[in-house]
Amino acid sequence: MRIVKLDRQSKEDLLTRLLKRNTTQYPEYEEKVASIVADVRKRGDEAVFEYTRRFDKVALDPASVKVTESEVEEAYSQVDPELIRIIRRAIENIRSFHEKQLDKSWFETGSNGIILGQRITPLERVGVYVPGGKAAYPSSVLMNVIPAKVAGTDEIIMCTPCAPAVSDDQKDGQIPADSGKVYPTTLVAAKEAGVDSIFKIGGAQAIAAMAYGTGSVPKVDKIVGPGNIYVALAKRAVYGNVSIDSIAGPSEILVLADETANPRYVAADMLSQAEHDELASAILITSSEELARRVSDEIEIFCEKLERRDIIRKSLDNFGFILIADNMKEAVAAANEIASEHLEILTANPFETMTGIRNE
Repeated sequence: MRIVKLDRQSKEDLLTRLLKRNTTQYPEYEEKVASIVADVRKRGDEAVFEYTRRFDKVALDPASVKVTESEVEEAYSQVDPELIRIIRRAIENIRSFHEKQLDKSWFETGSNGIILGQRITPLERVGVYVPGGKAAYPSSVLMNVIPAKVAGTDEIIMCTPCAPAVSDDQKDGQIPADSGKVYPTTLVAAKEAGVDSIFKIGGAQAIAAMAYGTGSVPKVDKIVGPGNIYVALAKRAVYGNVSIDSIAGPSEILVLADETANPRYVAADMLSQAEHDELASAILITSSEELARRVSDEIEIFCEKLERRDIIRKSLDNFGFILIADNMKEAVAAANEIASEHLEILTANPFETMTGIRNE
C-alpha cells in the first residue's frame, strides 16, 4: 500500500483525490436520477417495477414486491446459527449505545404562569434503505433500524434490492418467474431488529417510492441508510418532500495510531471500509514508520485471502494512504483537515488524542 511522508503536498494530493468523489462532481447522473424520481412519482408501482426489471433483472408485481414470512423463515434456515447469535449480540450493543442519546421532553412554569417546554415525539413511519448490489451488510440494517426503534418510531419499512437473478450477458431478456431473492443475512437482521415491512426494490426508484408512496410502498416521514451515487442523488432530489439523514458519499475511514497499535487490527479496520466499493477511502496516519510498514504488509496478506480483493485493491490504489507524521500533534491536525466519515484512535493515550479532534 502507498506509504508517504505527511506534508502539505501529500495532504493536498489526498484531499484532491477525495473531493473528486463528491456527489456534486457527478452531474452526468443527476438527469438520470431526476427522471427516475419524477417517473416514480407520476406512475408509482408501474415505474418501480419497470426500473427493477431493467436494472436488477427481476420481475416484480404487487403480489411479489413485499417479502413474505415464509421467505424470512427460509432465510433463517440459510444463515449460520453462530452469525444469528452475533447479530443478536450486536443489536444489544447498538441499542444500549443509542438509549444514551435519547432526548427528553421537559416543561416548566415561570413565575408569571407561562409554561415553556419541549415535547419529543417519534416519527410515525421511517424508511430504511439497505444496499444489496456489490455486497450485502447486515450491519447496515442494524445501524439504521435500531436507533429508530429506540426513538419509538411506530412503523419501519425497508427497501433493499434482490440478489441478481440472471447474468448481465443474458441476451434473450427472459427472466425466471421466481426470480428475486433478498440476501438471507439481510432478512434475518431485519427481522431481529424489528422491521415491519421489507420491499425488494433498490436504487433511485426505491428512494422515490418511499418519498412519495406507491400502491405497494407506503410514504414515509424520513429516509435513512447508505447507497451508491444513484441513491445519494435520489435522496437529495426528494429532500423537502421527505426528511433524510444525509447525502452520504462513499465510505471512509481514518485511523490515528502510534507505535502501540496492533498492525493486524489496523489493517482489518481499514479494509472493512475499503471493501465497500472502489470509491471507498482507507487512510492511516501514524507517527511510527515501523507500524506503517507492518500495516502495509498485513493488508497484502489480507488481500490474498479476501473475496472482495479486486474492489479493495482499486479502492486502495485510488483513495488509500498511509501517512507518516513527525508526531501525533501533526497527525491530529491532518485528521481534522481530512475529516473522514469514520475516525478510529489507536494510541497509548486515546483520550488525550481525542481532545485534539474537532472535525469528525
